[in-house]
This record gives sequence, structure tokens and C-alpha cells, in this order.
Amino acid sequence: MSDEVTIERLGAQGDGVTEGGALFVPFALPGERVRVIRHGTRARVAEVIAASPERIAPVCRHFGTCGGCVLQHAADGLVAGWKRGLVASALAARGIAGVEVRETLTSPPASRRRITLAARRLRKGAMIGFHEGQSETIVPVTECPVADPSLVAAIPRLVELVERAASRKGEVRIVLTASDEGVDAALEGVKALDGPGRALLAGVAARAGLARLSVAGEPVVTLKEPAQPMGRARVVPPPGGFLQATREGEAALAAAVAEAVGSAGRVADLFAGCGTFALRLAERAEVHAVEGEAAALAALDTAWRAAPGLRRVTCERRNLFHRPMRAAELARFEALVIDPPRAGAKAQAEEIAASAVPRLAMVSCNPATFARDVRILIDGGYHIDWVQPVDQFRWSSHLELVAAMSRG
Repeated sequence: MSDEVTIERLGAQGDGVTEGGALFVPFALPGERVRVIRHGTRARVAEVIAASPERIAPVCRHFGTCGGCVLQHAADGLVAGWKRGLVASALAARGIAGVEVRETLTSPPASRRRITLAARRLRKGAMIGFHEGQSETIVPVTECPVADPSLVAAIPRLVELVERAASRKGEVRIVLTASDEGVDAALEGVKALDGPGRALLAGVAARAGLARLSVAGEPVVTLKEPAQPMGRARVVPPPGGFLQATREGEAALAAAVAEAVGSAGRVADLFAGCGTFALRLAERAEVHAVEGEAAALAALDTAWRAAPGLRRVTCERRNLFHRPMRAAELARFEALVIDPPRAGAKAQAEEIAASAVPRLAMVSCNPATFARDVRILIDGGYHIDWVQPVDQFRWSSHLELVAAMSRG
């Protein structure tokens, strides 16, 4: 049984939504009249009766099956405006209005320097690709218009690796990262390795032309150091460690952070990772980098020591969820940068709200938790100067942003 419905807006996950939020329709756009097959509160498009002028032809043969992209059928301007609106909507839900939300900065196609693949060993060969939307089914991919071409080219060369390392039952997770020195591959979910097994995989990695191969967080072989430039510094991230998705997106975030921090001479970088912001800020300020992951902090410290002309960077390993920096500890800084995971940083926001630090750069990958934490800061005396949305995940529902906040 099919119905005709009109799409009113895009929902938070990129689905078309009918009036009153009654029905969610993937791959439908605002203003469209579509014939759908209902499945509870969700529906599948059977026919587009009246298409939006913003509808375009998808650029990937896997679109609609692979779960990575949800908006390849929408024009760039529509997507950029929708993502900008996600920020305003999240703030409005917390009673925050009148904020300057800048135009979205979107990374170009073929710029994603990190992708996560799923793989299974078969009786003959291996299946490597992305998960189907809301499914554990693997979609083998032969192209990916969002990814760096070097990563797509590496996929066929990983078959032998999966054959050698995977069991017949489990699924393997492969994180590929592009670097100037080649592809960095990190595997999870493989068989335990003994000495001969490590030597075997090292040979496979060499034949595949990988810069580095890691298994379960430990390097198996490093043929070339897969360093990433961060300002004047060059960082070798830990295997599978966090890295901003695109160089263009990272540069946009870093520029916004630098603008928000201004001329501060002493800066604390909370949830510093391997130095995305700390190392760039150290070109003009003293930085105290706080991070819970030891490997990321070690990579940051090593890069700082090897980089020319940087000011002092001190490192502190600390779980900021369980032990946030207290207001008294923050008193010595002229500005803060905070870049928490998707869960946000409620406890840390409460301490910042009780501090007297004059400037703050809030970085987030989740508008909802960002708005929650910003509400705490506003109630503590801060105000938002501006918000810069950054779209590193083209054609997806994901979004990053930087907010400049100040006191008084």
C-alpha cells in the first residue's frame, strides 16, 4: 500500500520529514511530493512525483545502498544551509537565540583522509567495504567520491591482509589514513599474532605498499612514518587514533580556534588529542595540553620537541570526564580551547563557568551536546560571539563547529 506525502523539511539525520514530524523518508527533499511505502514512522520512496529544484544526480554508484552518504541527491547549497540550521536549532532548543551562525565551510570531494572499512574473510578472497545503512551487511565498494583517492586505491590491496589476519567468523575493522608517506592501516578484530604471524603480516603490508600496519593498536611494521602536518609540526598519530577527517576541515577549525583565542599568551587545550590545535597555537602562545589518551599525548609531545620555533607546550594526562580541570586551576590561563567527543563535557563546562577565563574556543561534533554545554557557560556569565560550522563529512548528517565565547 503506497501513500502520497509532501516533505516539509530535513530531519537531524538527513531524512525528509512530513508535516508535524509524522513520517521520516530517507532520500526525499523539502518541498517534494513523493509516493512512499510506509514502515511504521519511516517510509521508502517509491516514486518522486514532484522533485525539488535542489535535487541532483548522485555521484556514486553505491549511493542508497552504502550507509556512508545520505545527501548526495541534494545540492551543496541546500546541505550547507541545513547544517547551519542544525546549529541554530540546537541552540534554540536550549533557549539561546540571536547568535551569529556563519556560513558553513564544506570540504571538497575526494578529501576525506580517513575511512573505516568493514571486512570479512571468505572461502576464497575477502569482502571489504562499508556497512549498508542501519545494517551489518557489508557493501563492497569500488569507488568513494568523498575519500582521498589513495585510500580507495588501497582497498583491493587489502584482500591478502584480510585473508591472512581474519578468522572465518568475525568481522574485521580497518581504519585507513592517508598521509604524505602513504596509507596507514590499523586493524581490529583479527586473530592473535605470534612472532611468525607478525612477520607474515609485515611482508603482506610491504607488498600492499602501506606506510604502516598496526593490529589491535600496536604497530606491526612501519615502512615509512605516516606523519601529518599540524602547522610547523609533523605528528605521527597513534595507530587508529583520532584525526580530523580532512585537511581542509582541520585548517578551517584551526583558523576559527585561533580567531576565538585571539592574542592570548597562555592557553589551555582541553581534550587536546595529538595536537591539532595545541601545536598551531604554540607558534604564538604557551600551551598546556590536557588529554586522557597516553599515546595521543606522547605523539603531541614528540612532535612539539621536533618542531622548530614553537613556544613551550606542557602535557598533562588526565581524564577530563572524571576529573575536570577546576576553576582555580584554570585561573592562570588567558584562553581555553575545549574539543570533547560527541558526549560533550558537562562537568568541565561547569568548572569553566565558575572560572574567570576571559576567552573560550568551543569545538564540537555534536550540536545537541554543544548547546547543552553552552547553556551552562552562558548561565555562568559567558556569551557567544559567533559560531562557525565546518562540514568535513560531505553528504552525511555529521557536522563540526567552533564557537567563540567571551566574558562580560
